[in-house]
Amino acid sequence: MTPLPTPLARLSALFLTPALLVACTGTEEPQVALRVALLTDGGTTLRTVTPNADSNAAPVSADRTVAITGGVTLNLLPSGQRLALTTEARIESRDGDLADIQPFAGLPFTPPCLTQTASSAGRDRLLTLSQCPNGPQQLALYRADGSVVWTALLRTYLPPSPGPDVPPVRLAVRGDVALVARPRVGGGSEVLRAAPQNVGDAVAAVSDPLPTPAIRDLVAYNQDILAATDAGVQRVSDTGVPDGAALAAFGARRFDRLWSGSAGSQNLLAAWRSNVLSSQGAQPLLVWDGTPGRAAFSVASVADLRDLTLAPDGNLYTLTASTLTRYNTALGLQSGNFVPRLLLGGLNDARAVVWLVPQVPAAN
Repeated sequence: MTPLPTPLARLSALFLTPALLVACTGTEEPQVALRVALLTDGGTTLRTVTPNADSNAAPVSADRTVAITGGVTLNLLPSGQRLALTTEARIESRDGDLADIQPFAGLPFTPPCLTQTASSAGRDRLLTLSQCPNGPQQLALYRADGSVVWTALLRTYLPPSPGPDVPPVRLAVRGDVALVARPRVGGGSEVLRAAPQNVGDAVAAVSDPLPTPAIRDLVAYNQDILAATDAGVQRVSDTGVPDGAALAAFGARRFDRLWSGSAGSQNLLAAWRSNVLSSQGAQPLLVWDGTPGRAAFSVASVADLRDLTLAPDGNLYTLTASTLTRYNTALGLQSGNFVPRLLLGGLNDARAVVWLVPQVPAAN
């Protein structure tokens, strides 16, 4: 498991202690609350909220709300005190008050049309994809401080006609190596690997595309890159091809989304089958703690899940198009009862969520 930075590891232990008391005593003690950042209103509003740790108190306190243009997604940076906001035009770092804006280095893309950003397991690298309408696909790998590691131009391809079962374009990064999965004409996906040939290269070399079964999502988990496929969650090789062996914890069934992160001291993997794509009702959200031979837990059945974040306070926060809900993973992994708590309702086309460590005011 990739270790958290030392100050954050101490904070994780602090946050986890009350959650463990819940599991051991059955009572819920007050917890120190994290701040949660949301991208809502179709990517035009960035806001933070502070969930109340006491389940008997008001569910949430409003903090900051700012208007933005062309918001795409949110990623957490290593300190836990800053987030990376991807817009269509750039990536920028913001603090927990959504201020102190620090733009990432500019890119040699004219114009940039950023569509998604993925983080490494240790959050020290961010991989972003630029794709303008009818334009080429271009990658950029950033360090967490906003400097560019490399850029790459992907090979031209003919995308298949859009459809509900066509796999999406997905990214993953491990170290300075990137993987891209994209839909292939005739069915399934193709994967490309981008990496510098020599240390310090500013332009990465891109492999020939390799055909694979449909890849619905990619995520960095511990030392692996995992793929969500129609036959389960599978590890991928260094070339990006799924190994064909479904992780037993999730079974050999289709998943469309994957997330990873640490909730308290547990490094967790979450998987979900999209009810929107399947035209079915709410689908189970499953969480696994990585224990061999142990099946994934069903947290809840969720519809239109947009994003989730696993937080060091021992909770999992799910974001649908209209709601923000908290689940107690520390208790759930012990008892199977994840204790849902609706924090916000009435959201409009919410897109992304991350947790943030509250900034501690300087002592007088």
